[in-house]
Amino acid sequence: MPNWELKSCCKHDQVVFLATIGVFTVVILALWRTILLTPFKLVTVFLHEASHAIACILTYGKVEGTQVHADEGGVTQTRGGIYWLILPAGYLGSSFWGMALILASTNLLTARIAAGCFGVALLVVLFMAKNV
Repeated sequence: MPNWELKSCCKHDQVVFLATIGVFTVVILALWRTILLTPFKLVTVFLHEASHAIACILTYGKVEGTQVHADEGGVTQTRGGIYWLILPAGYLGSSFWGMALILASTNLLTARIAAGCFGVALLVVLFMAKNV
């Protein structure tokens, strides 16, 4: 018979982490269609397109150009490389970068470094993106 009691399930830090993730999920869903999340979405699009470009370079192709549009779309033009690795690299790369940020959040120093890098990326998006 399985034991369904949760008394010894999680340590305090694990409960805090899961609760934080839950709160952030609710806040993100509530703010999804607002302008407040646009810079975060543009950084995500950039990481998606950068992952296509990285896969192209790693498979000995050439990146002709990458664009991130204000309407949260983007495109990466490539020549050569292994297309069946380049095409899924956008989604896999976005997942990889998300995983890296979550793993970085488990240590104070790495969390600060990741937050600094992410802050710089948001500032680049703020000042470099064309206003439409």
